[in-house]
Amino acid sequence: QLQLMESGGGSVQAGGSLRLSCAYSDHINSNYYMGWFRQAPGKEREGVAGIDYDAWTAYADSVKGRFTVSQDNAKNTLYLQMNSLKPEDTGVYYCAAYYGFGRMTLESYRYKFWGQGTQVTVSS
Repeated sequence: QLQLMESGGGSVQAGGSLRLSCAYSDHINSNYYMGWFRQAPGKEREGVAGIDYDAWTAYADSVKGRFTVSQDNAKNTLYLQMNSLKPEDTGVYYCAAYYGFGRMTLESYRYKFWGQGTQVTVSS
């Protein structure tokens, strides 16, 4: 059972940056896909960014050019660098993973393993 734990959330003013980290409990193989999701109050959880074992990435349109997902498999850590933050980026950010094949997806139903989340608050 893969366990995930996020860190790095906090409060920042619009235009600022944060870097989220997600430590996972076991070394993963090439069939694992990792992603970042967020959920704002009163809204559904949405996929933000994802990465596969070969470092192929995918992003939500709302964060393209501002967020960068990366992973260090030697350290069992997933990252999300968030720049030019906006108030609408506020929410609880979760890292997640699933085991599968084929093209990576940001559909949350595919992700089996989830962290507890970390709060990101961006003030205007």
